[in-house]
Amino acid sequence: MSAISILNFNSSRFTLTGFPGLEVDYLWLSIPFASIYAMVFLGTCMVLHVIRTEPSLHQPMFYFLAMLALTDLCVGLSTVHTVLGILWGVIQEISLDSCIAQSYFIHGLSFMESSVLLTMAFDRYIAICNPRRYSSILTNDKIMKIGVAILCRSSMLIPPVIIRLKFLNYCHPHILSHSFCLHQDLIRMACSNIRFNSIYGLALVISNLLLDAVLIIISYIMILHAVLAIASREERIKSLQTCVSHICAVLVFYIPIIGLTMVHRFGRHLSPWVHVLMGNVYILFPPLMNPIIYSIKTQQIRRRVQRLFYLTKCKS
Repeated sequence: MSAISILNFNSSRFTLTGFPGLEVDYLWLSIPFASIYAMVFLGTCMVLHVIRTEPSLHQPMFYFLAMLALTDLCVGLSTVHTVLGILWGVIQEISLDSCIAQSYFIHGLSFMESSVLLTMAFDRYIAICNPRRYSSILTNDKIMKIGVAILCRSSMLIPPVIIRLKFLNYCHPHILSHSFCLHQDLIRMACSNIRFNSIYGLALVISNLLLDAVLIIISYIMILHAVLAIASREERIKSLQTCVSHICAVLVFYIPIIGLTMVHRFGRHLSPWVHVLMGNVYILFPPLMNPIIYSIKTQQIRRRVQRLFYLTKCKS
């Protein structure tokens, strides 16, 4: 194939998939989706504001929670323009370069959230299993280094497989499965050799998402072992309660990822609705639920949020 043909393939546009069969109702569907995005942005910004302005929350656990909230905020910002753009009739297609950039941010932020959740599991392990050394182990300097390591891990490992997308030939129908771009969606439309993308992509998933999940499970096995050694029943319950929010956040993050992976891997003959539903759950469910989980389950944040709403009500 000539260089001109390759250039034409790579400069082509890809059709985003909204909700097949409901095109006439897109304006109505945009209302709940716009509301969800508004809740994501307001919820994550509220958590960040509370942690920043409340001196009692300037602790390692809440610094890591701020990292999680910031990641969730970026996930929302990376997809809101295409998801709502389709429903509002503003856009229907996306260029290859924009699609590659969006897939980079979506996958990079997923790896970042996984890394943050692993770090939070390590934080809970230190707090419960070695409480006397907690403040000396997780100093501000070490937390900053952990944050930089998480950023490097999630941003520097992905470029080889993402950049390779630019040089593939896309000869299959340019119709995406979702209202945003994913790496696995793009290579499905390629007719070039995608072995590197498949092998490297699998290696990334194993070395990031799967490894983090295994380490989180191991950390909780060790936490459970330490908690069961506590003589007082009240102390055991109190120790486990500090982990409830994190466990919920882990489930909220990993269950949609597993579901979306299964759909892409084994659900090629499923209804497009299933792909669309799982894609939106994967993108929106964690950033929507995390602020709710931590506002309800974390006493310090709940009290600060209640006081914030009380002050707002008094001023009005």
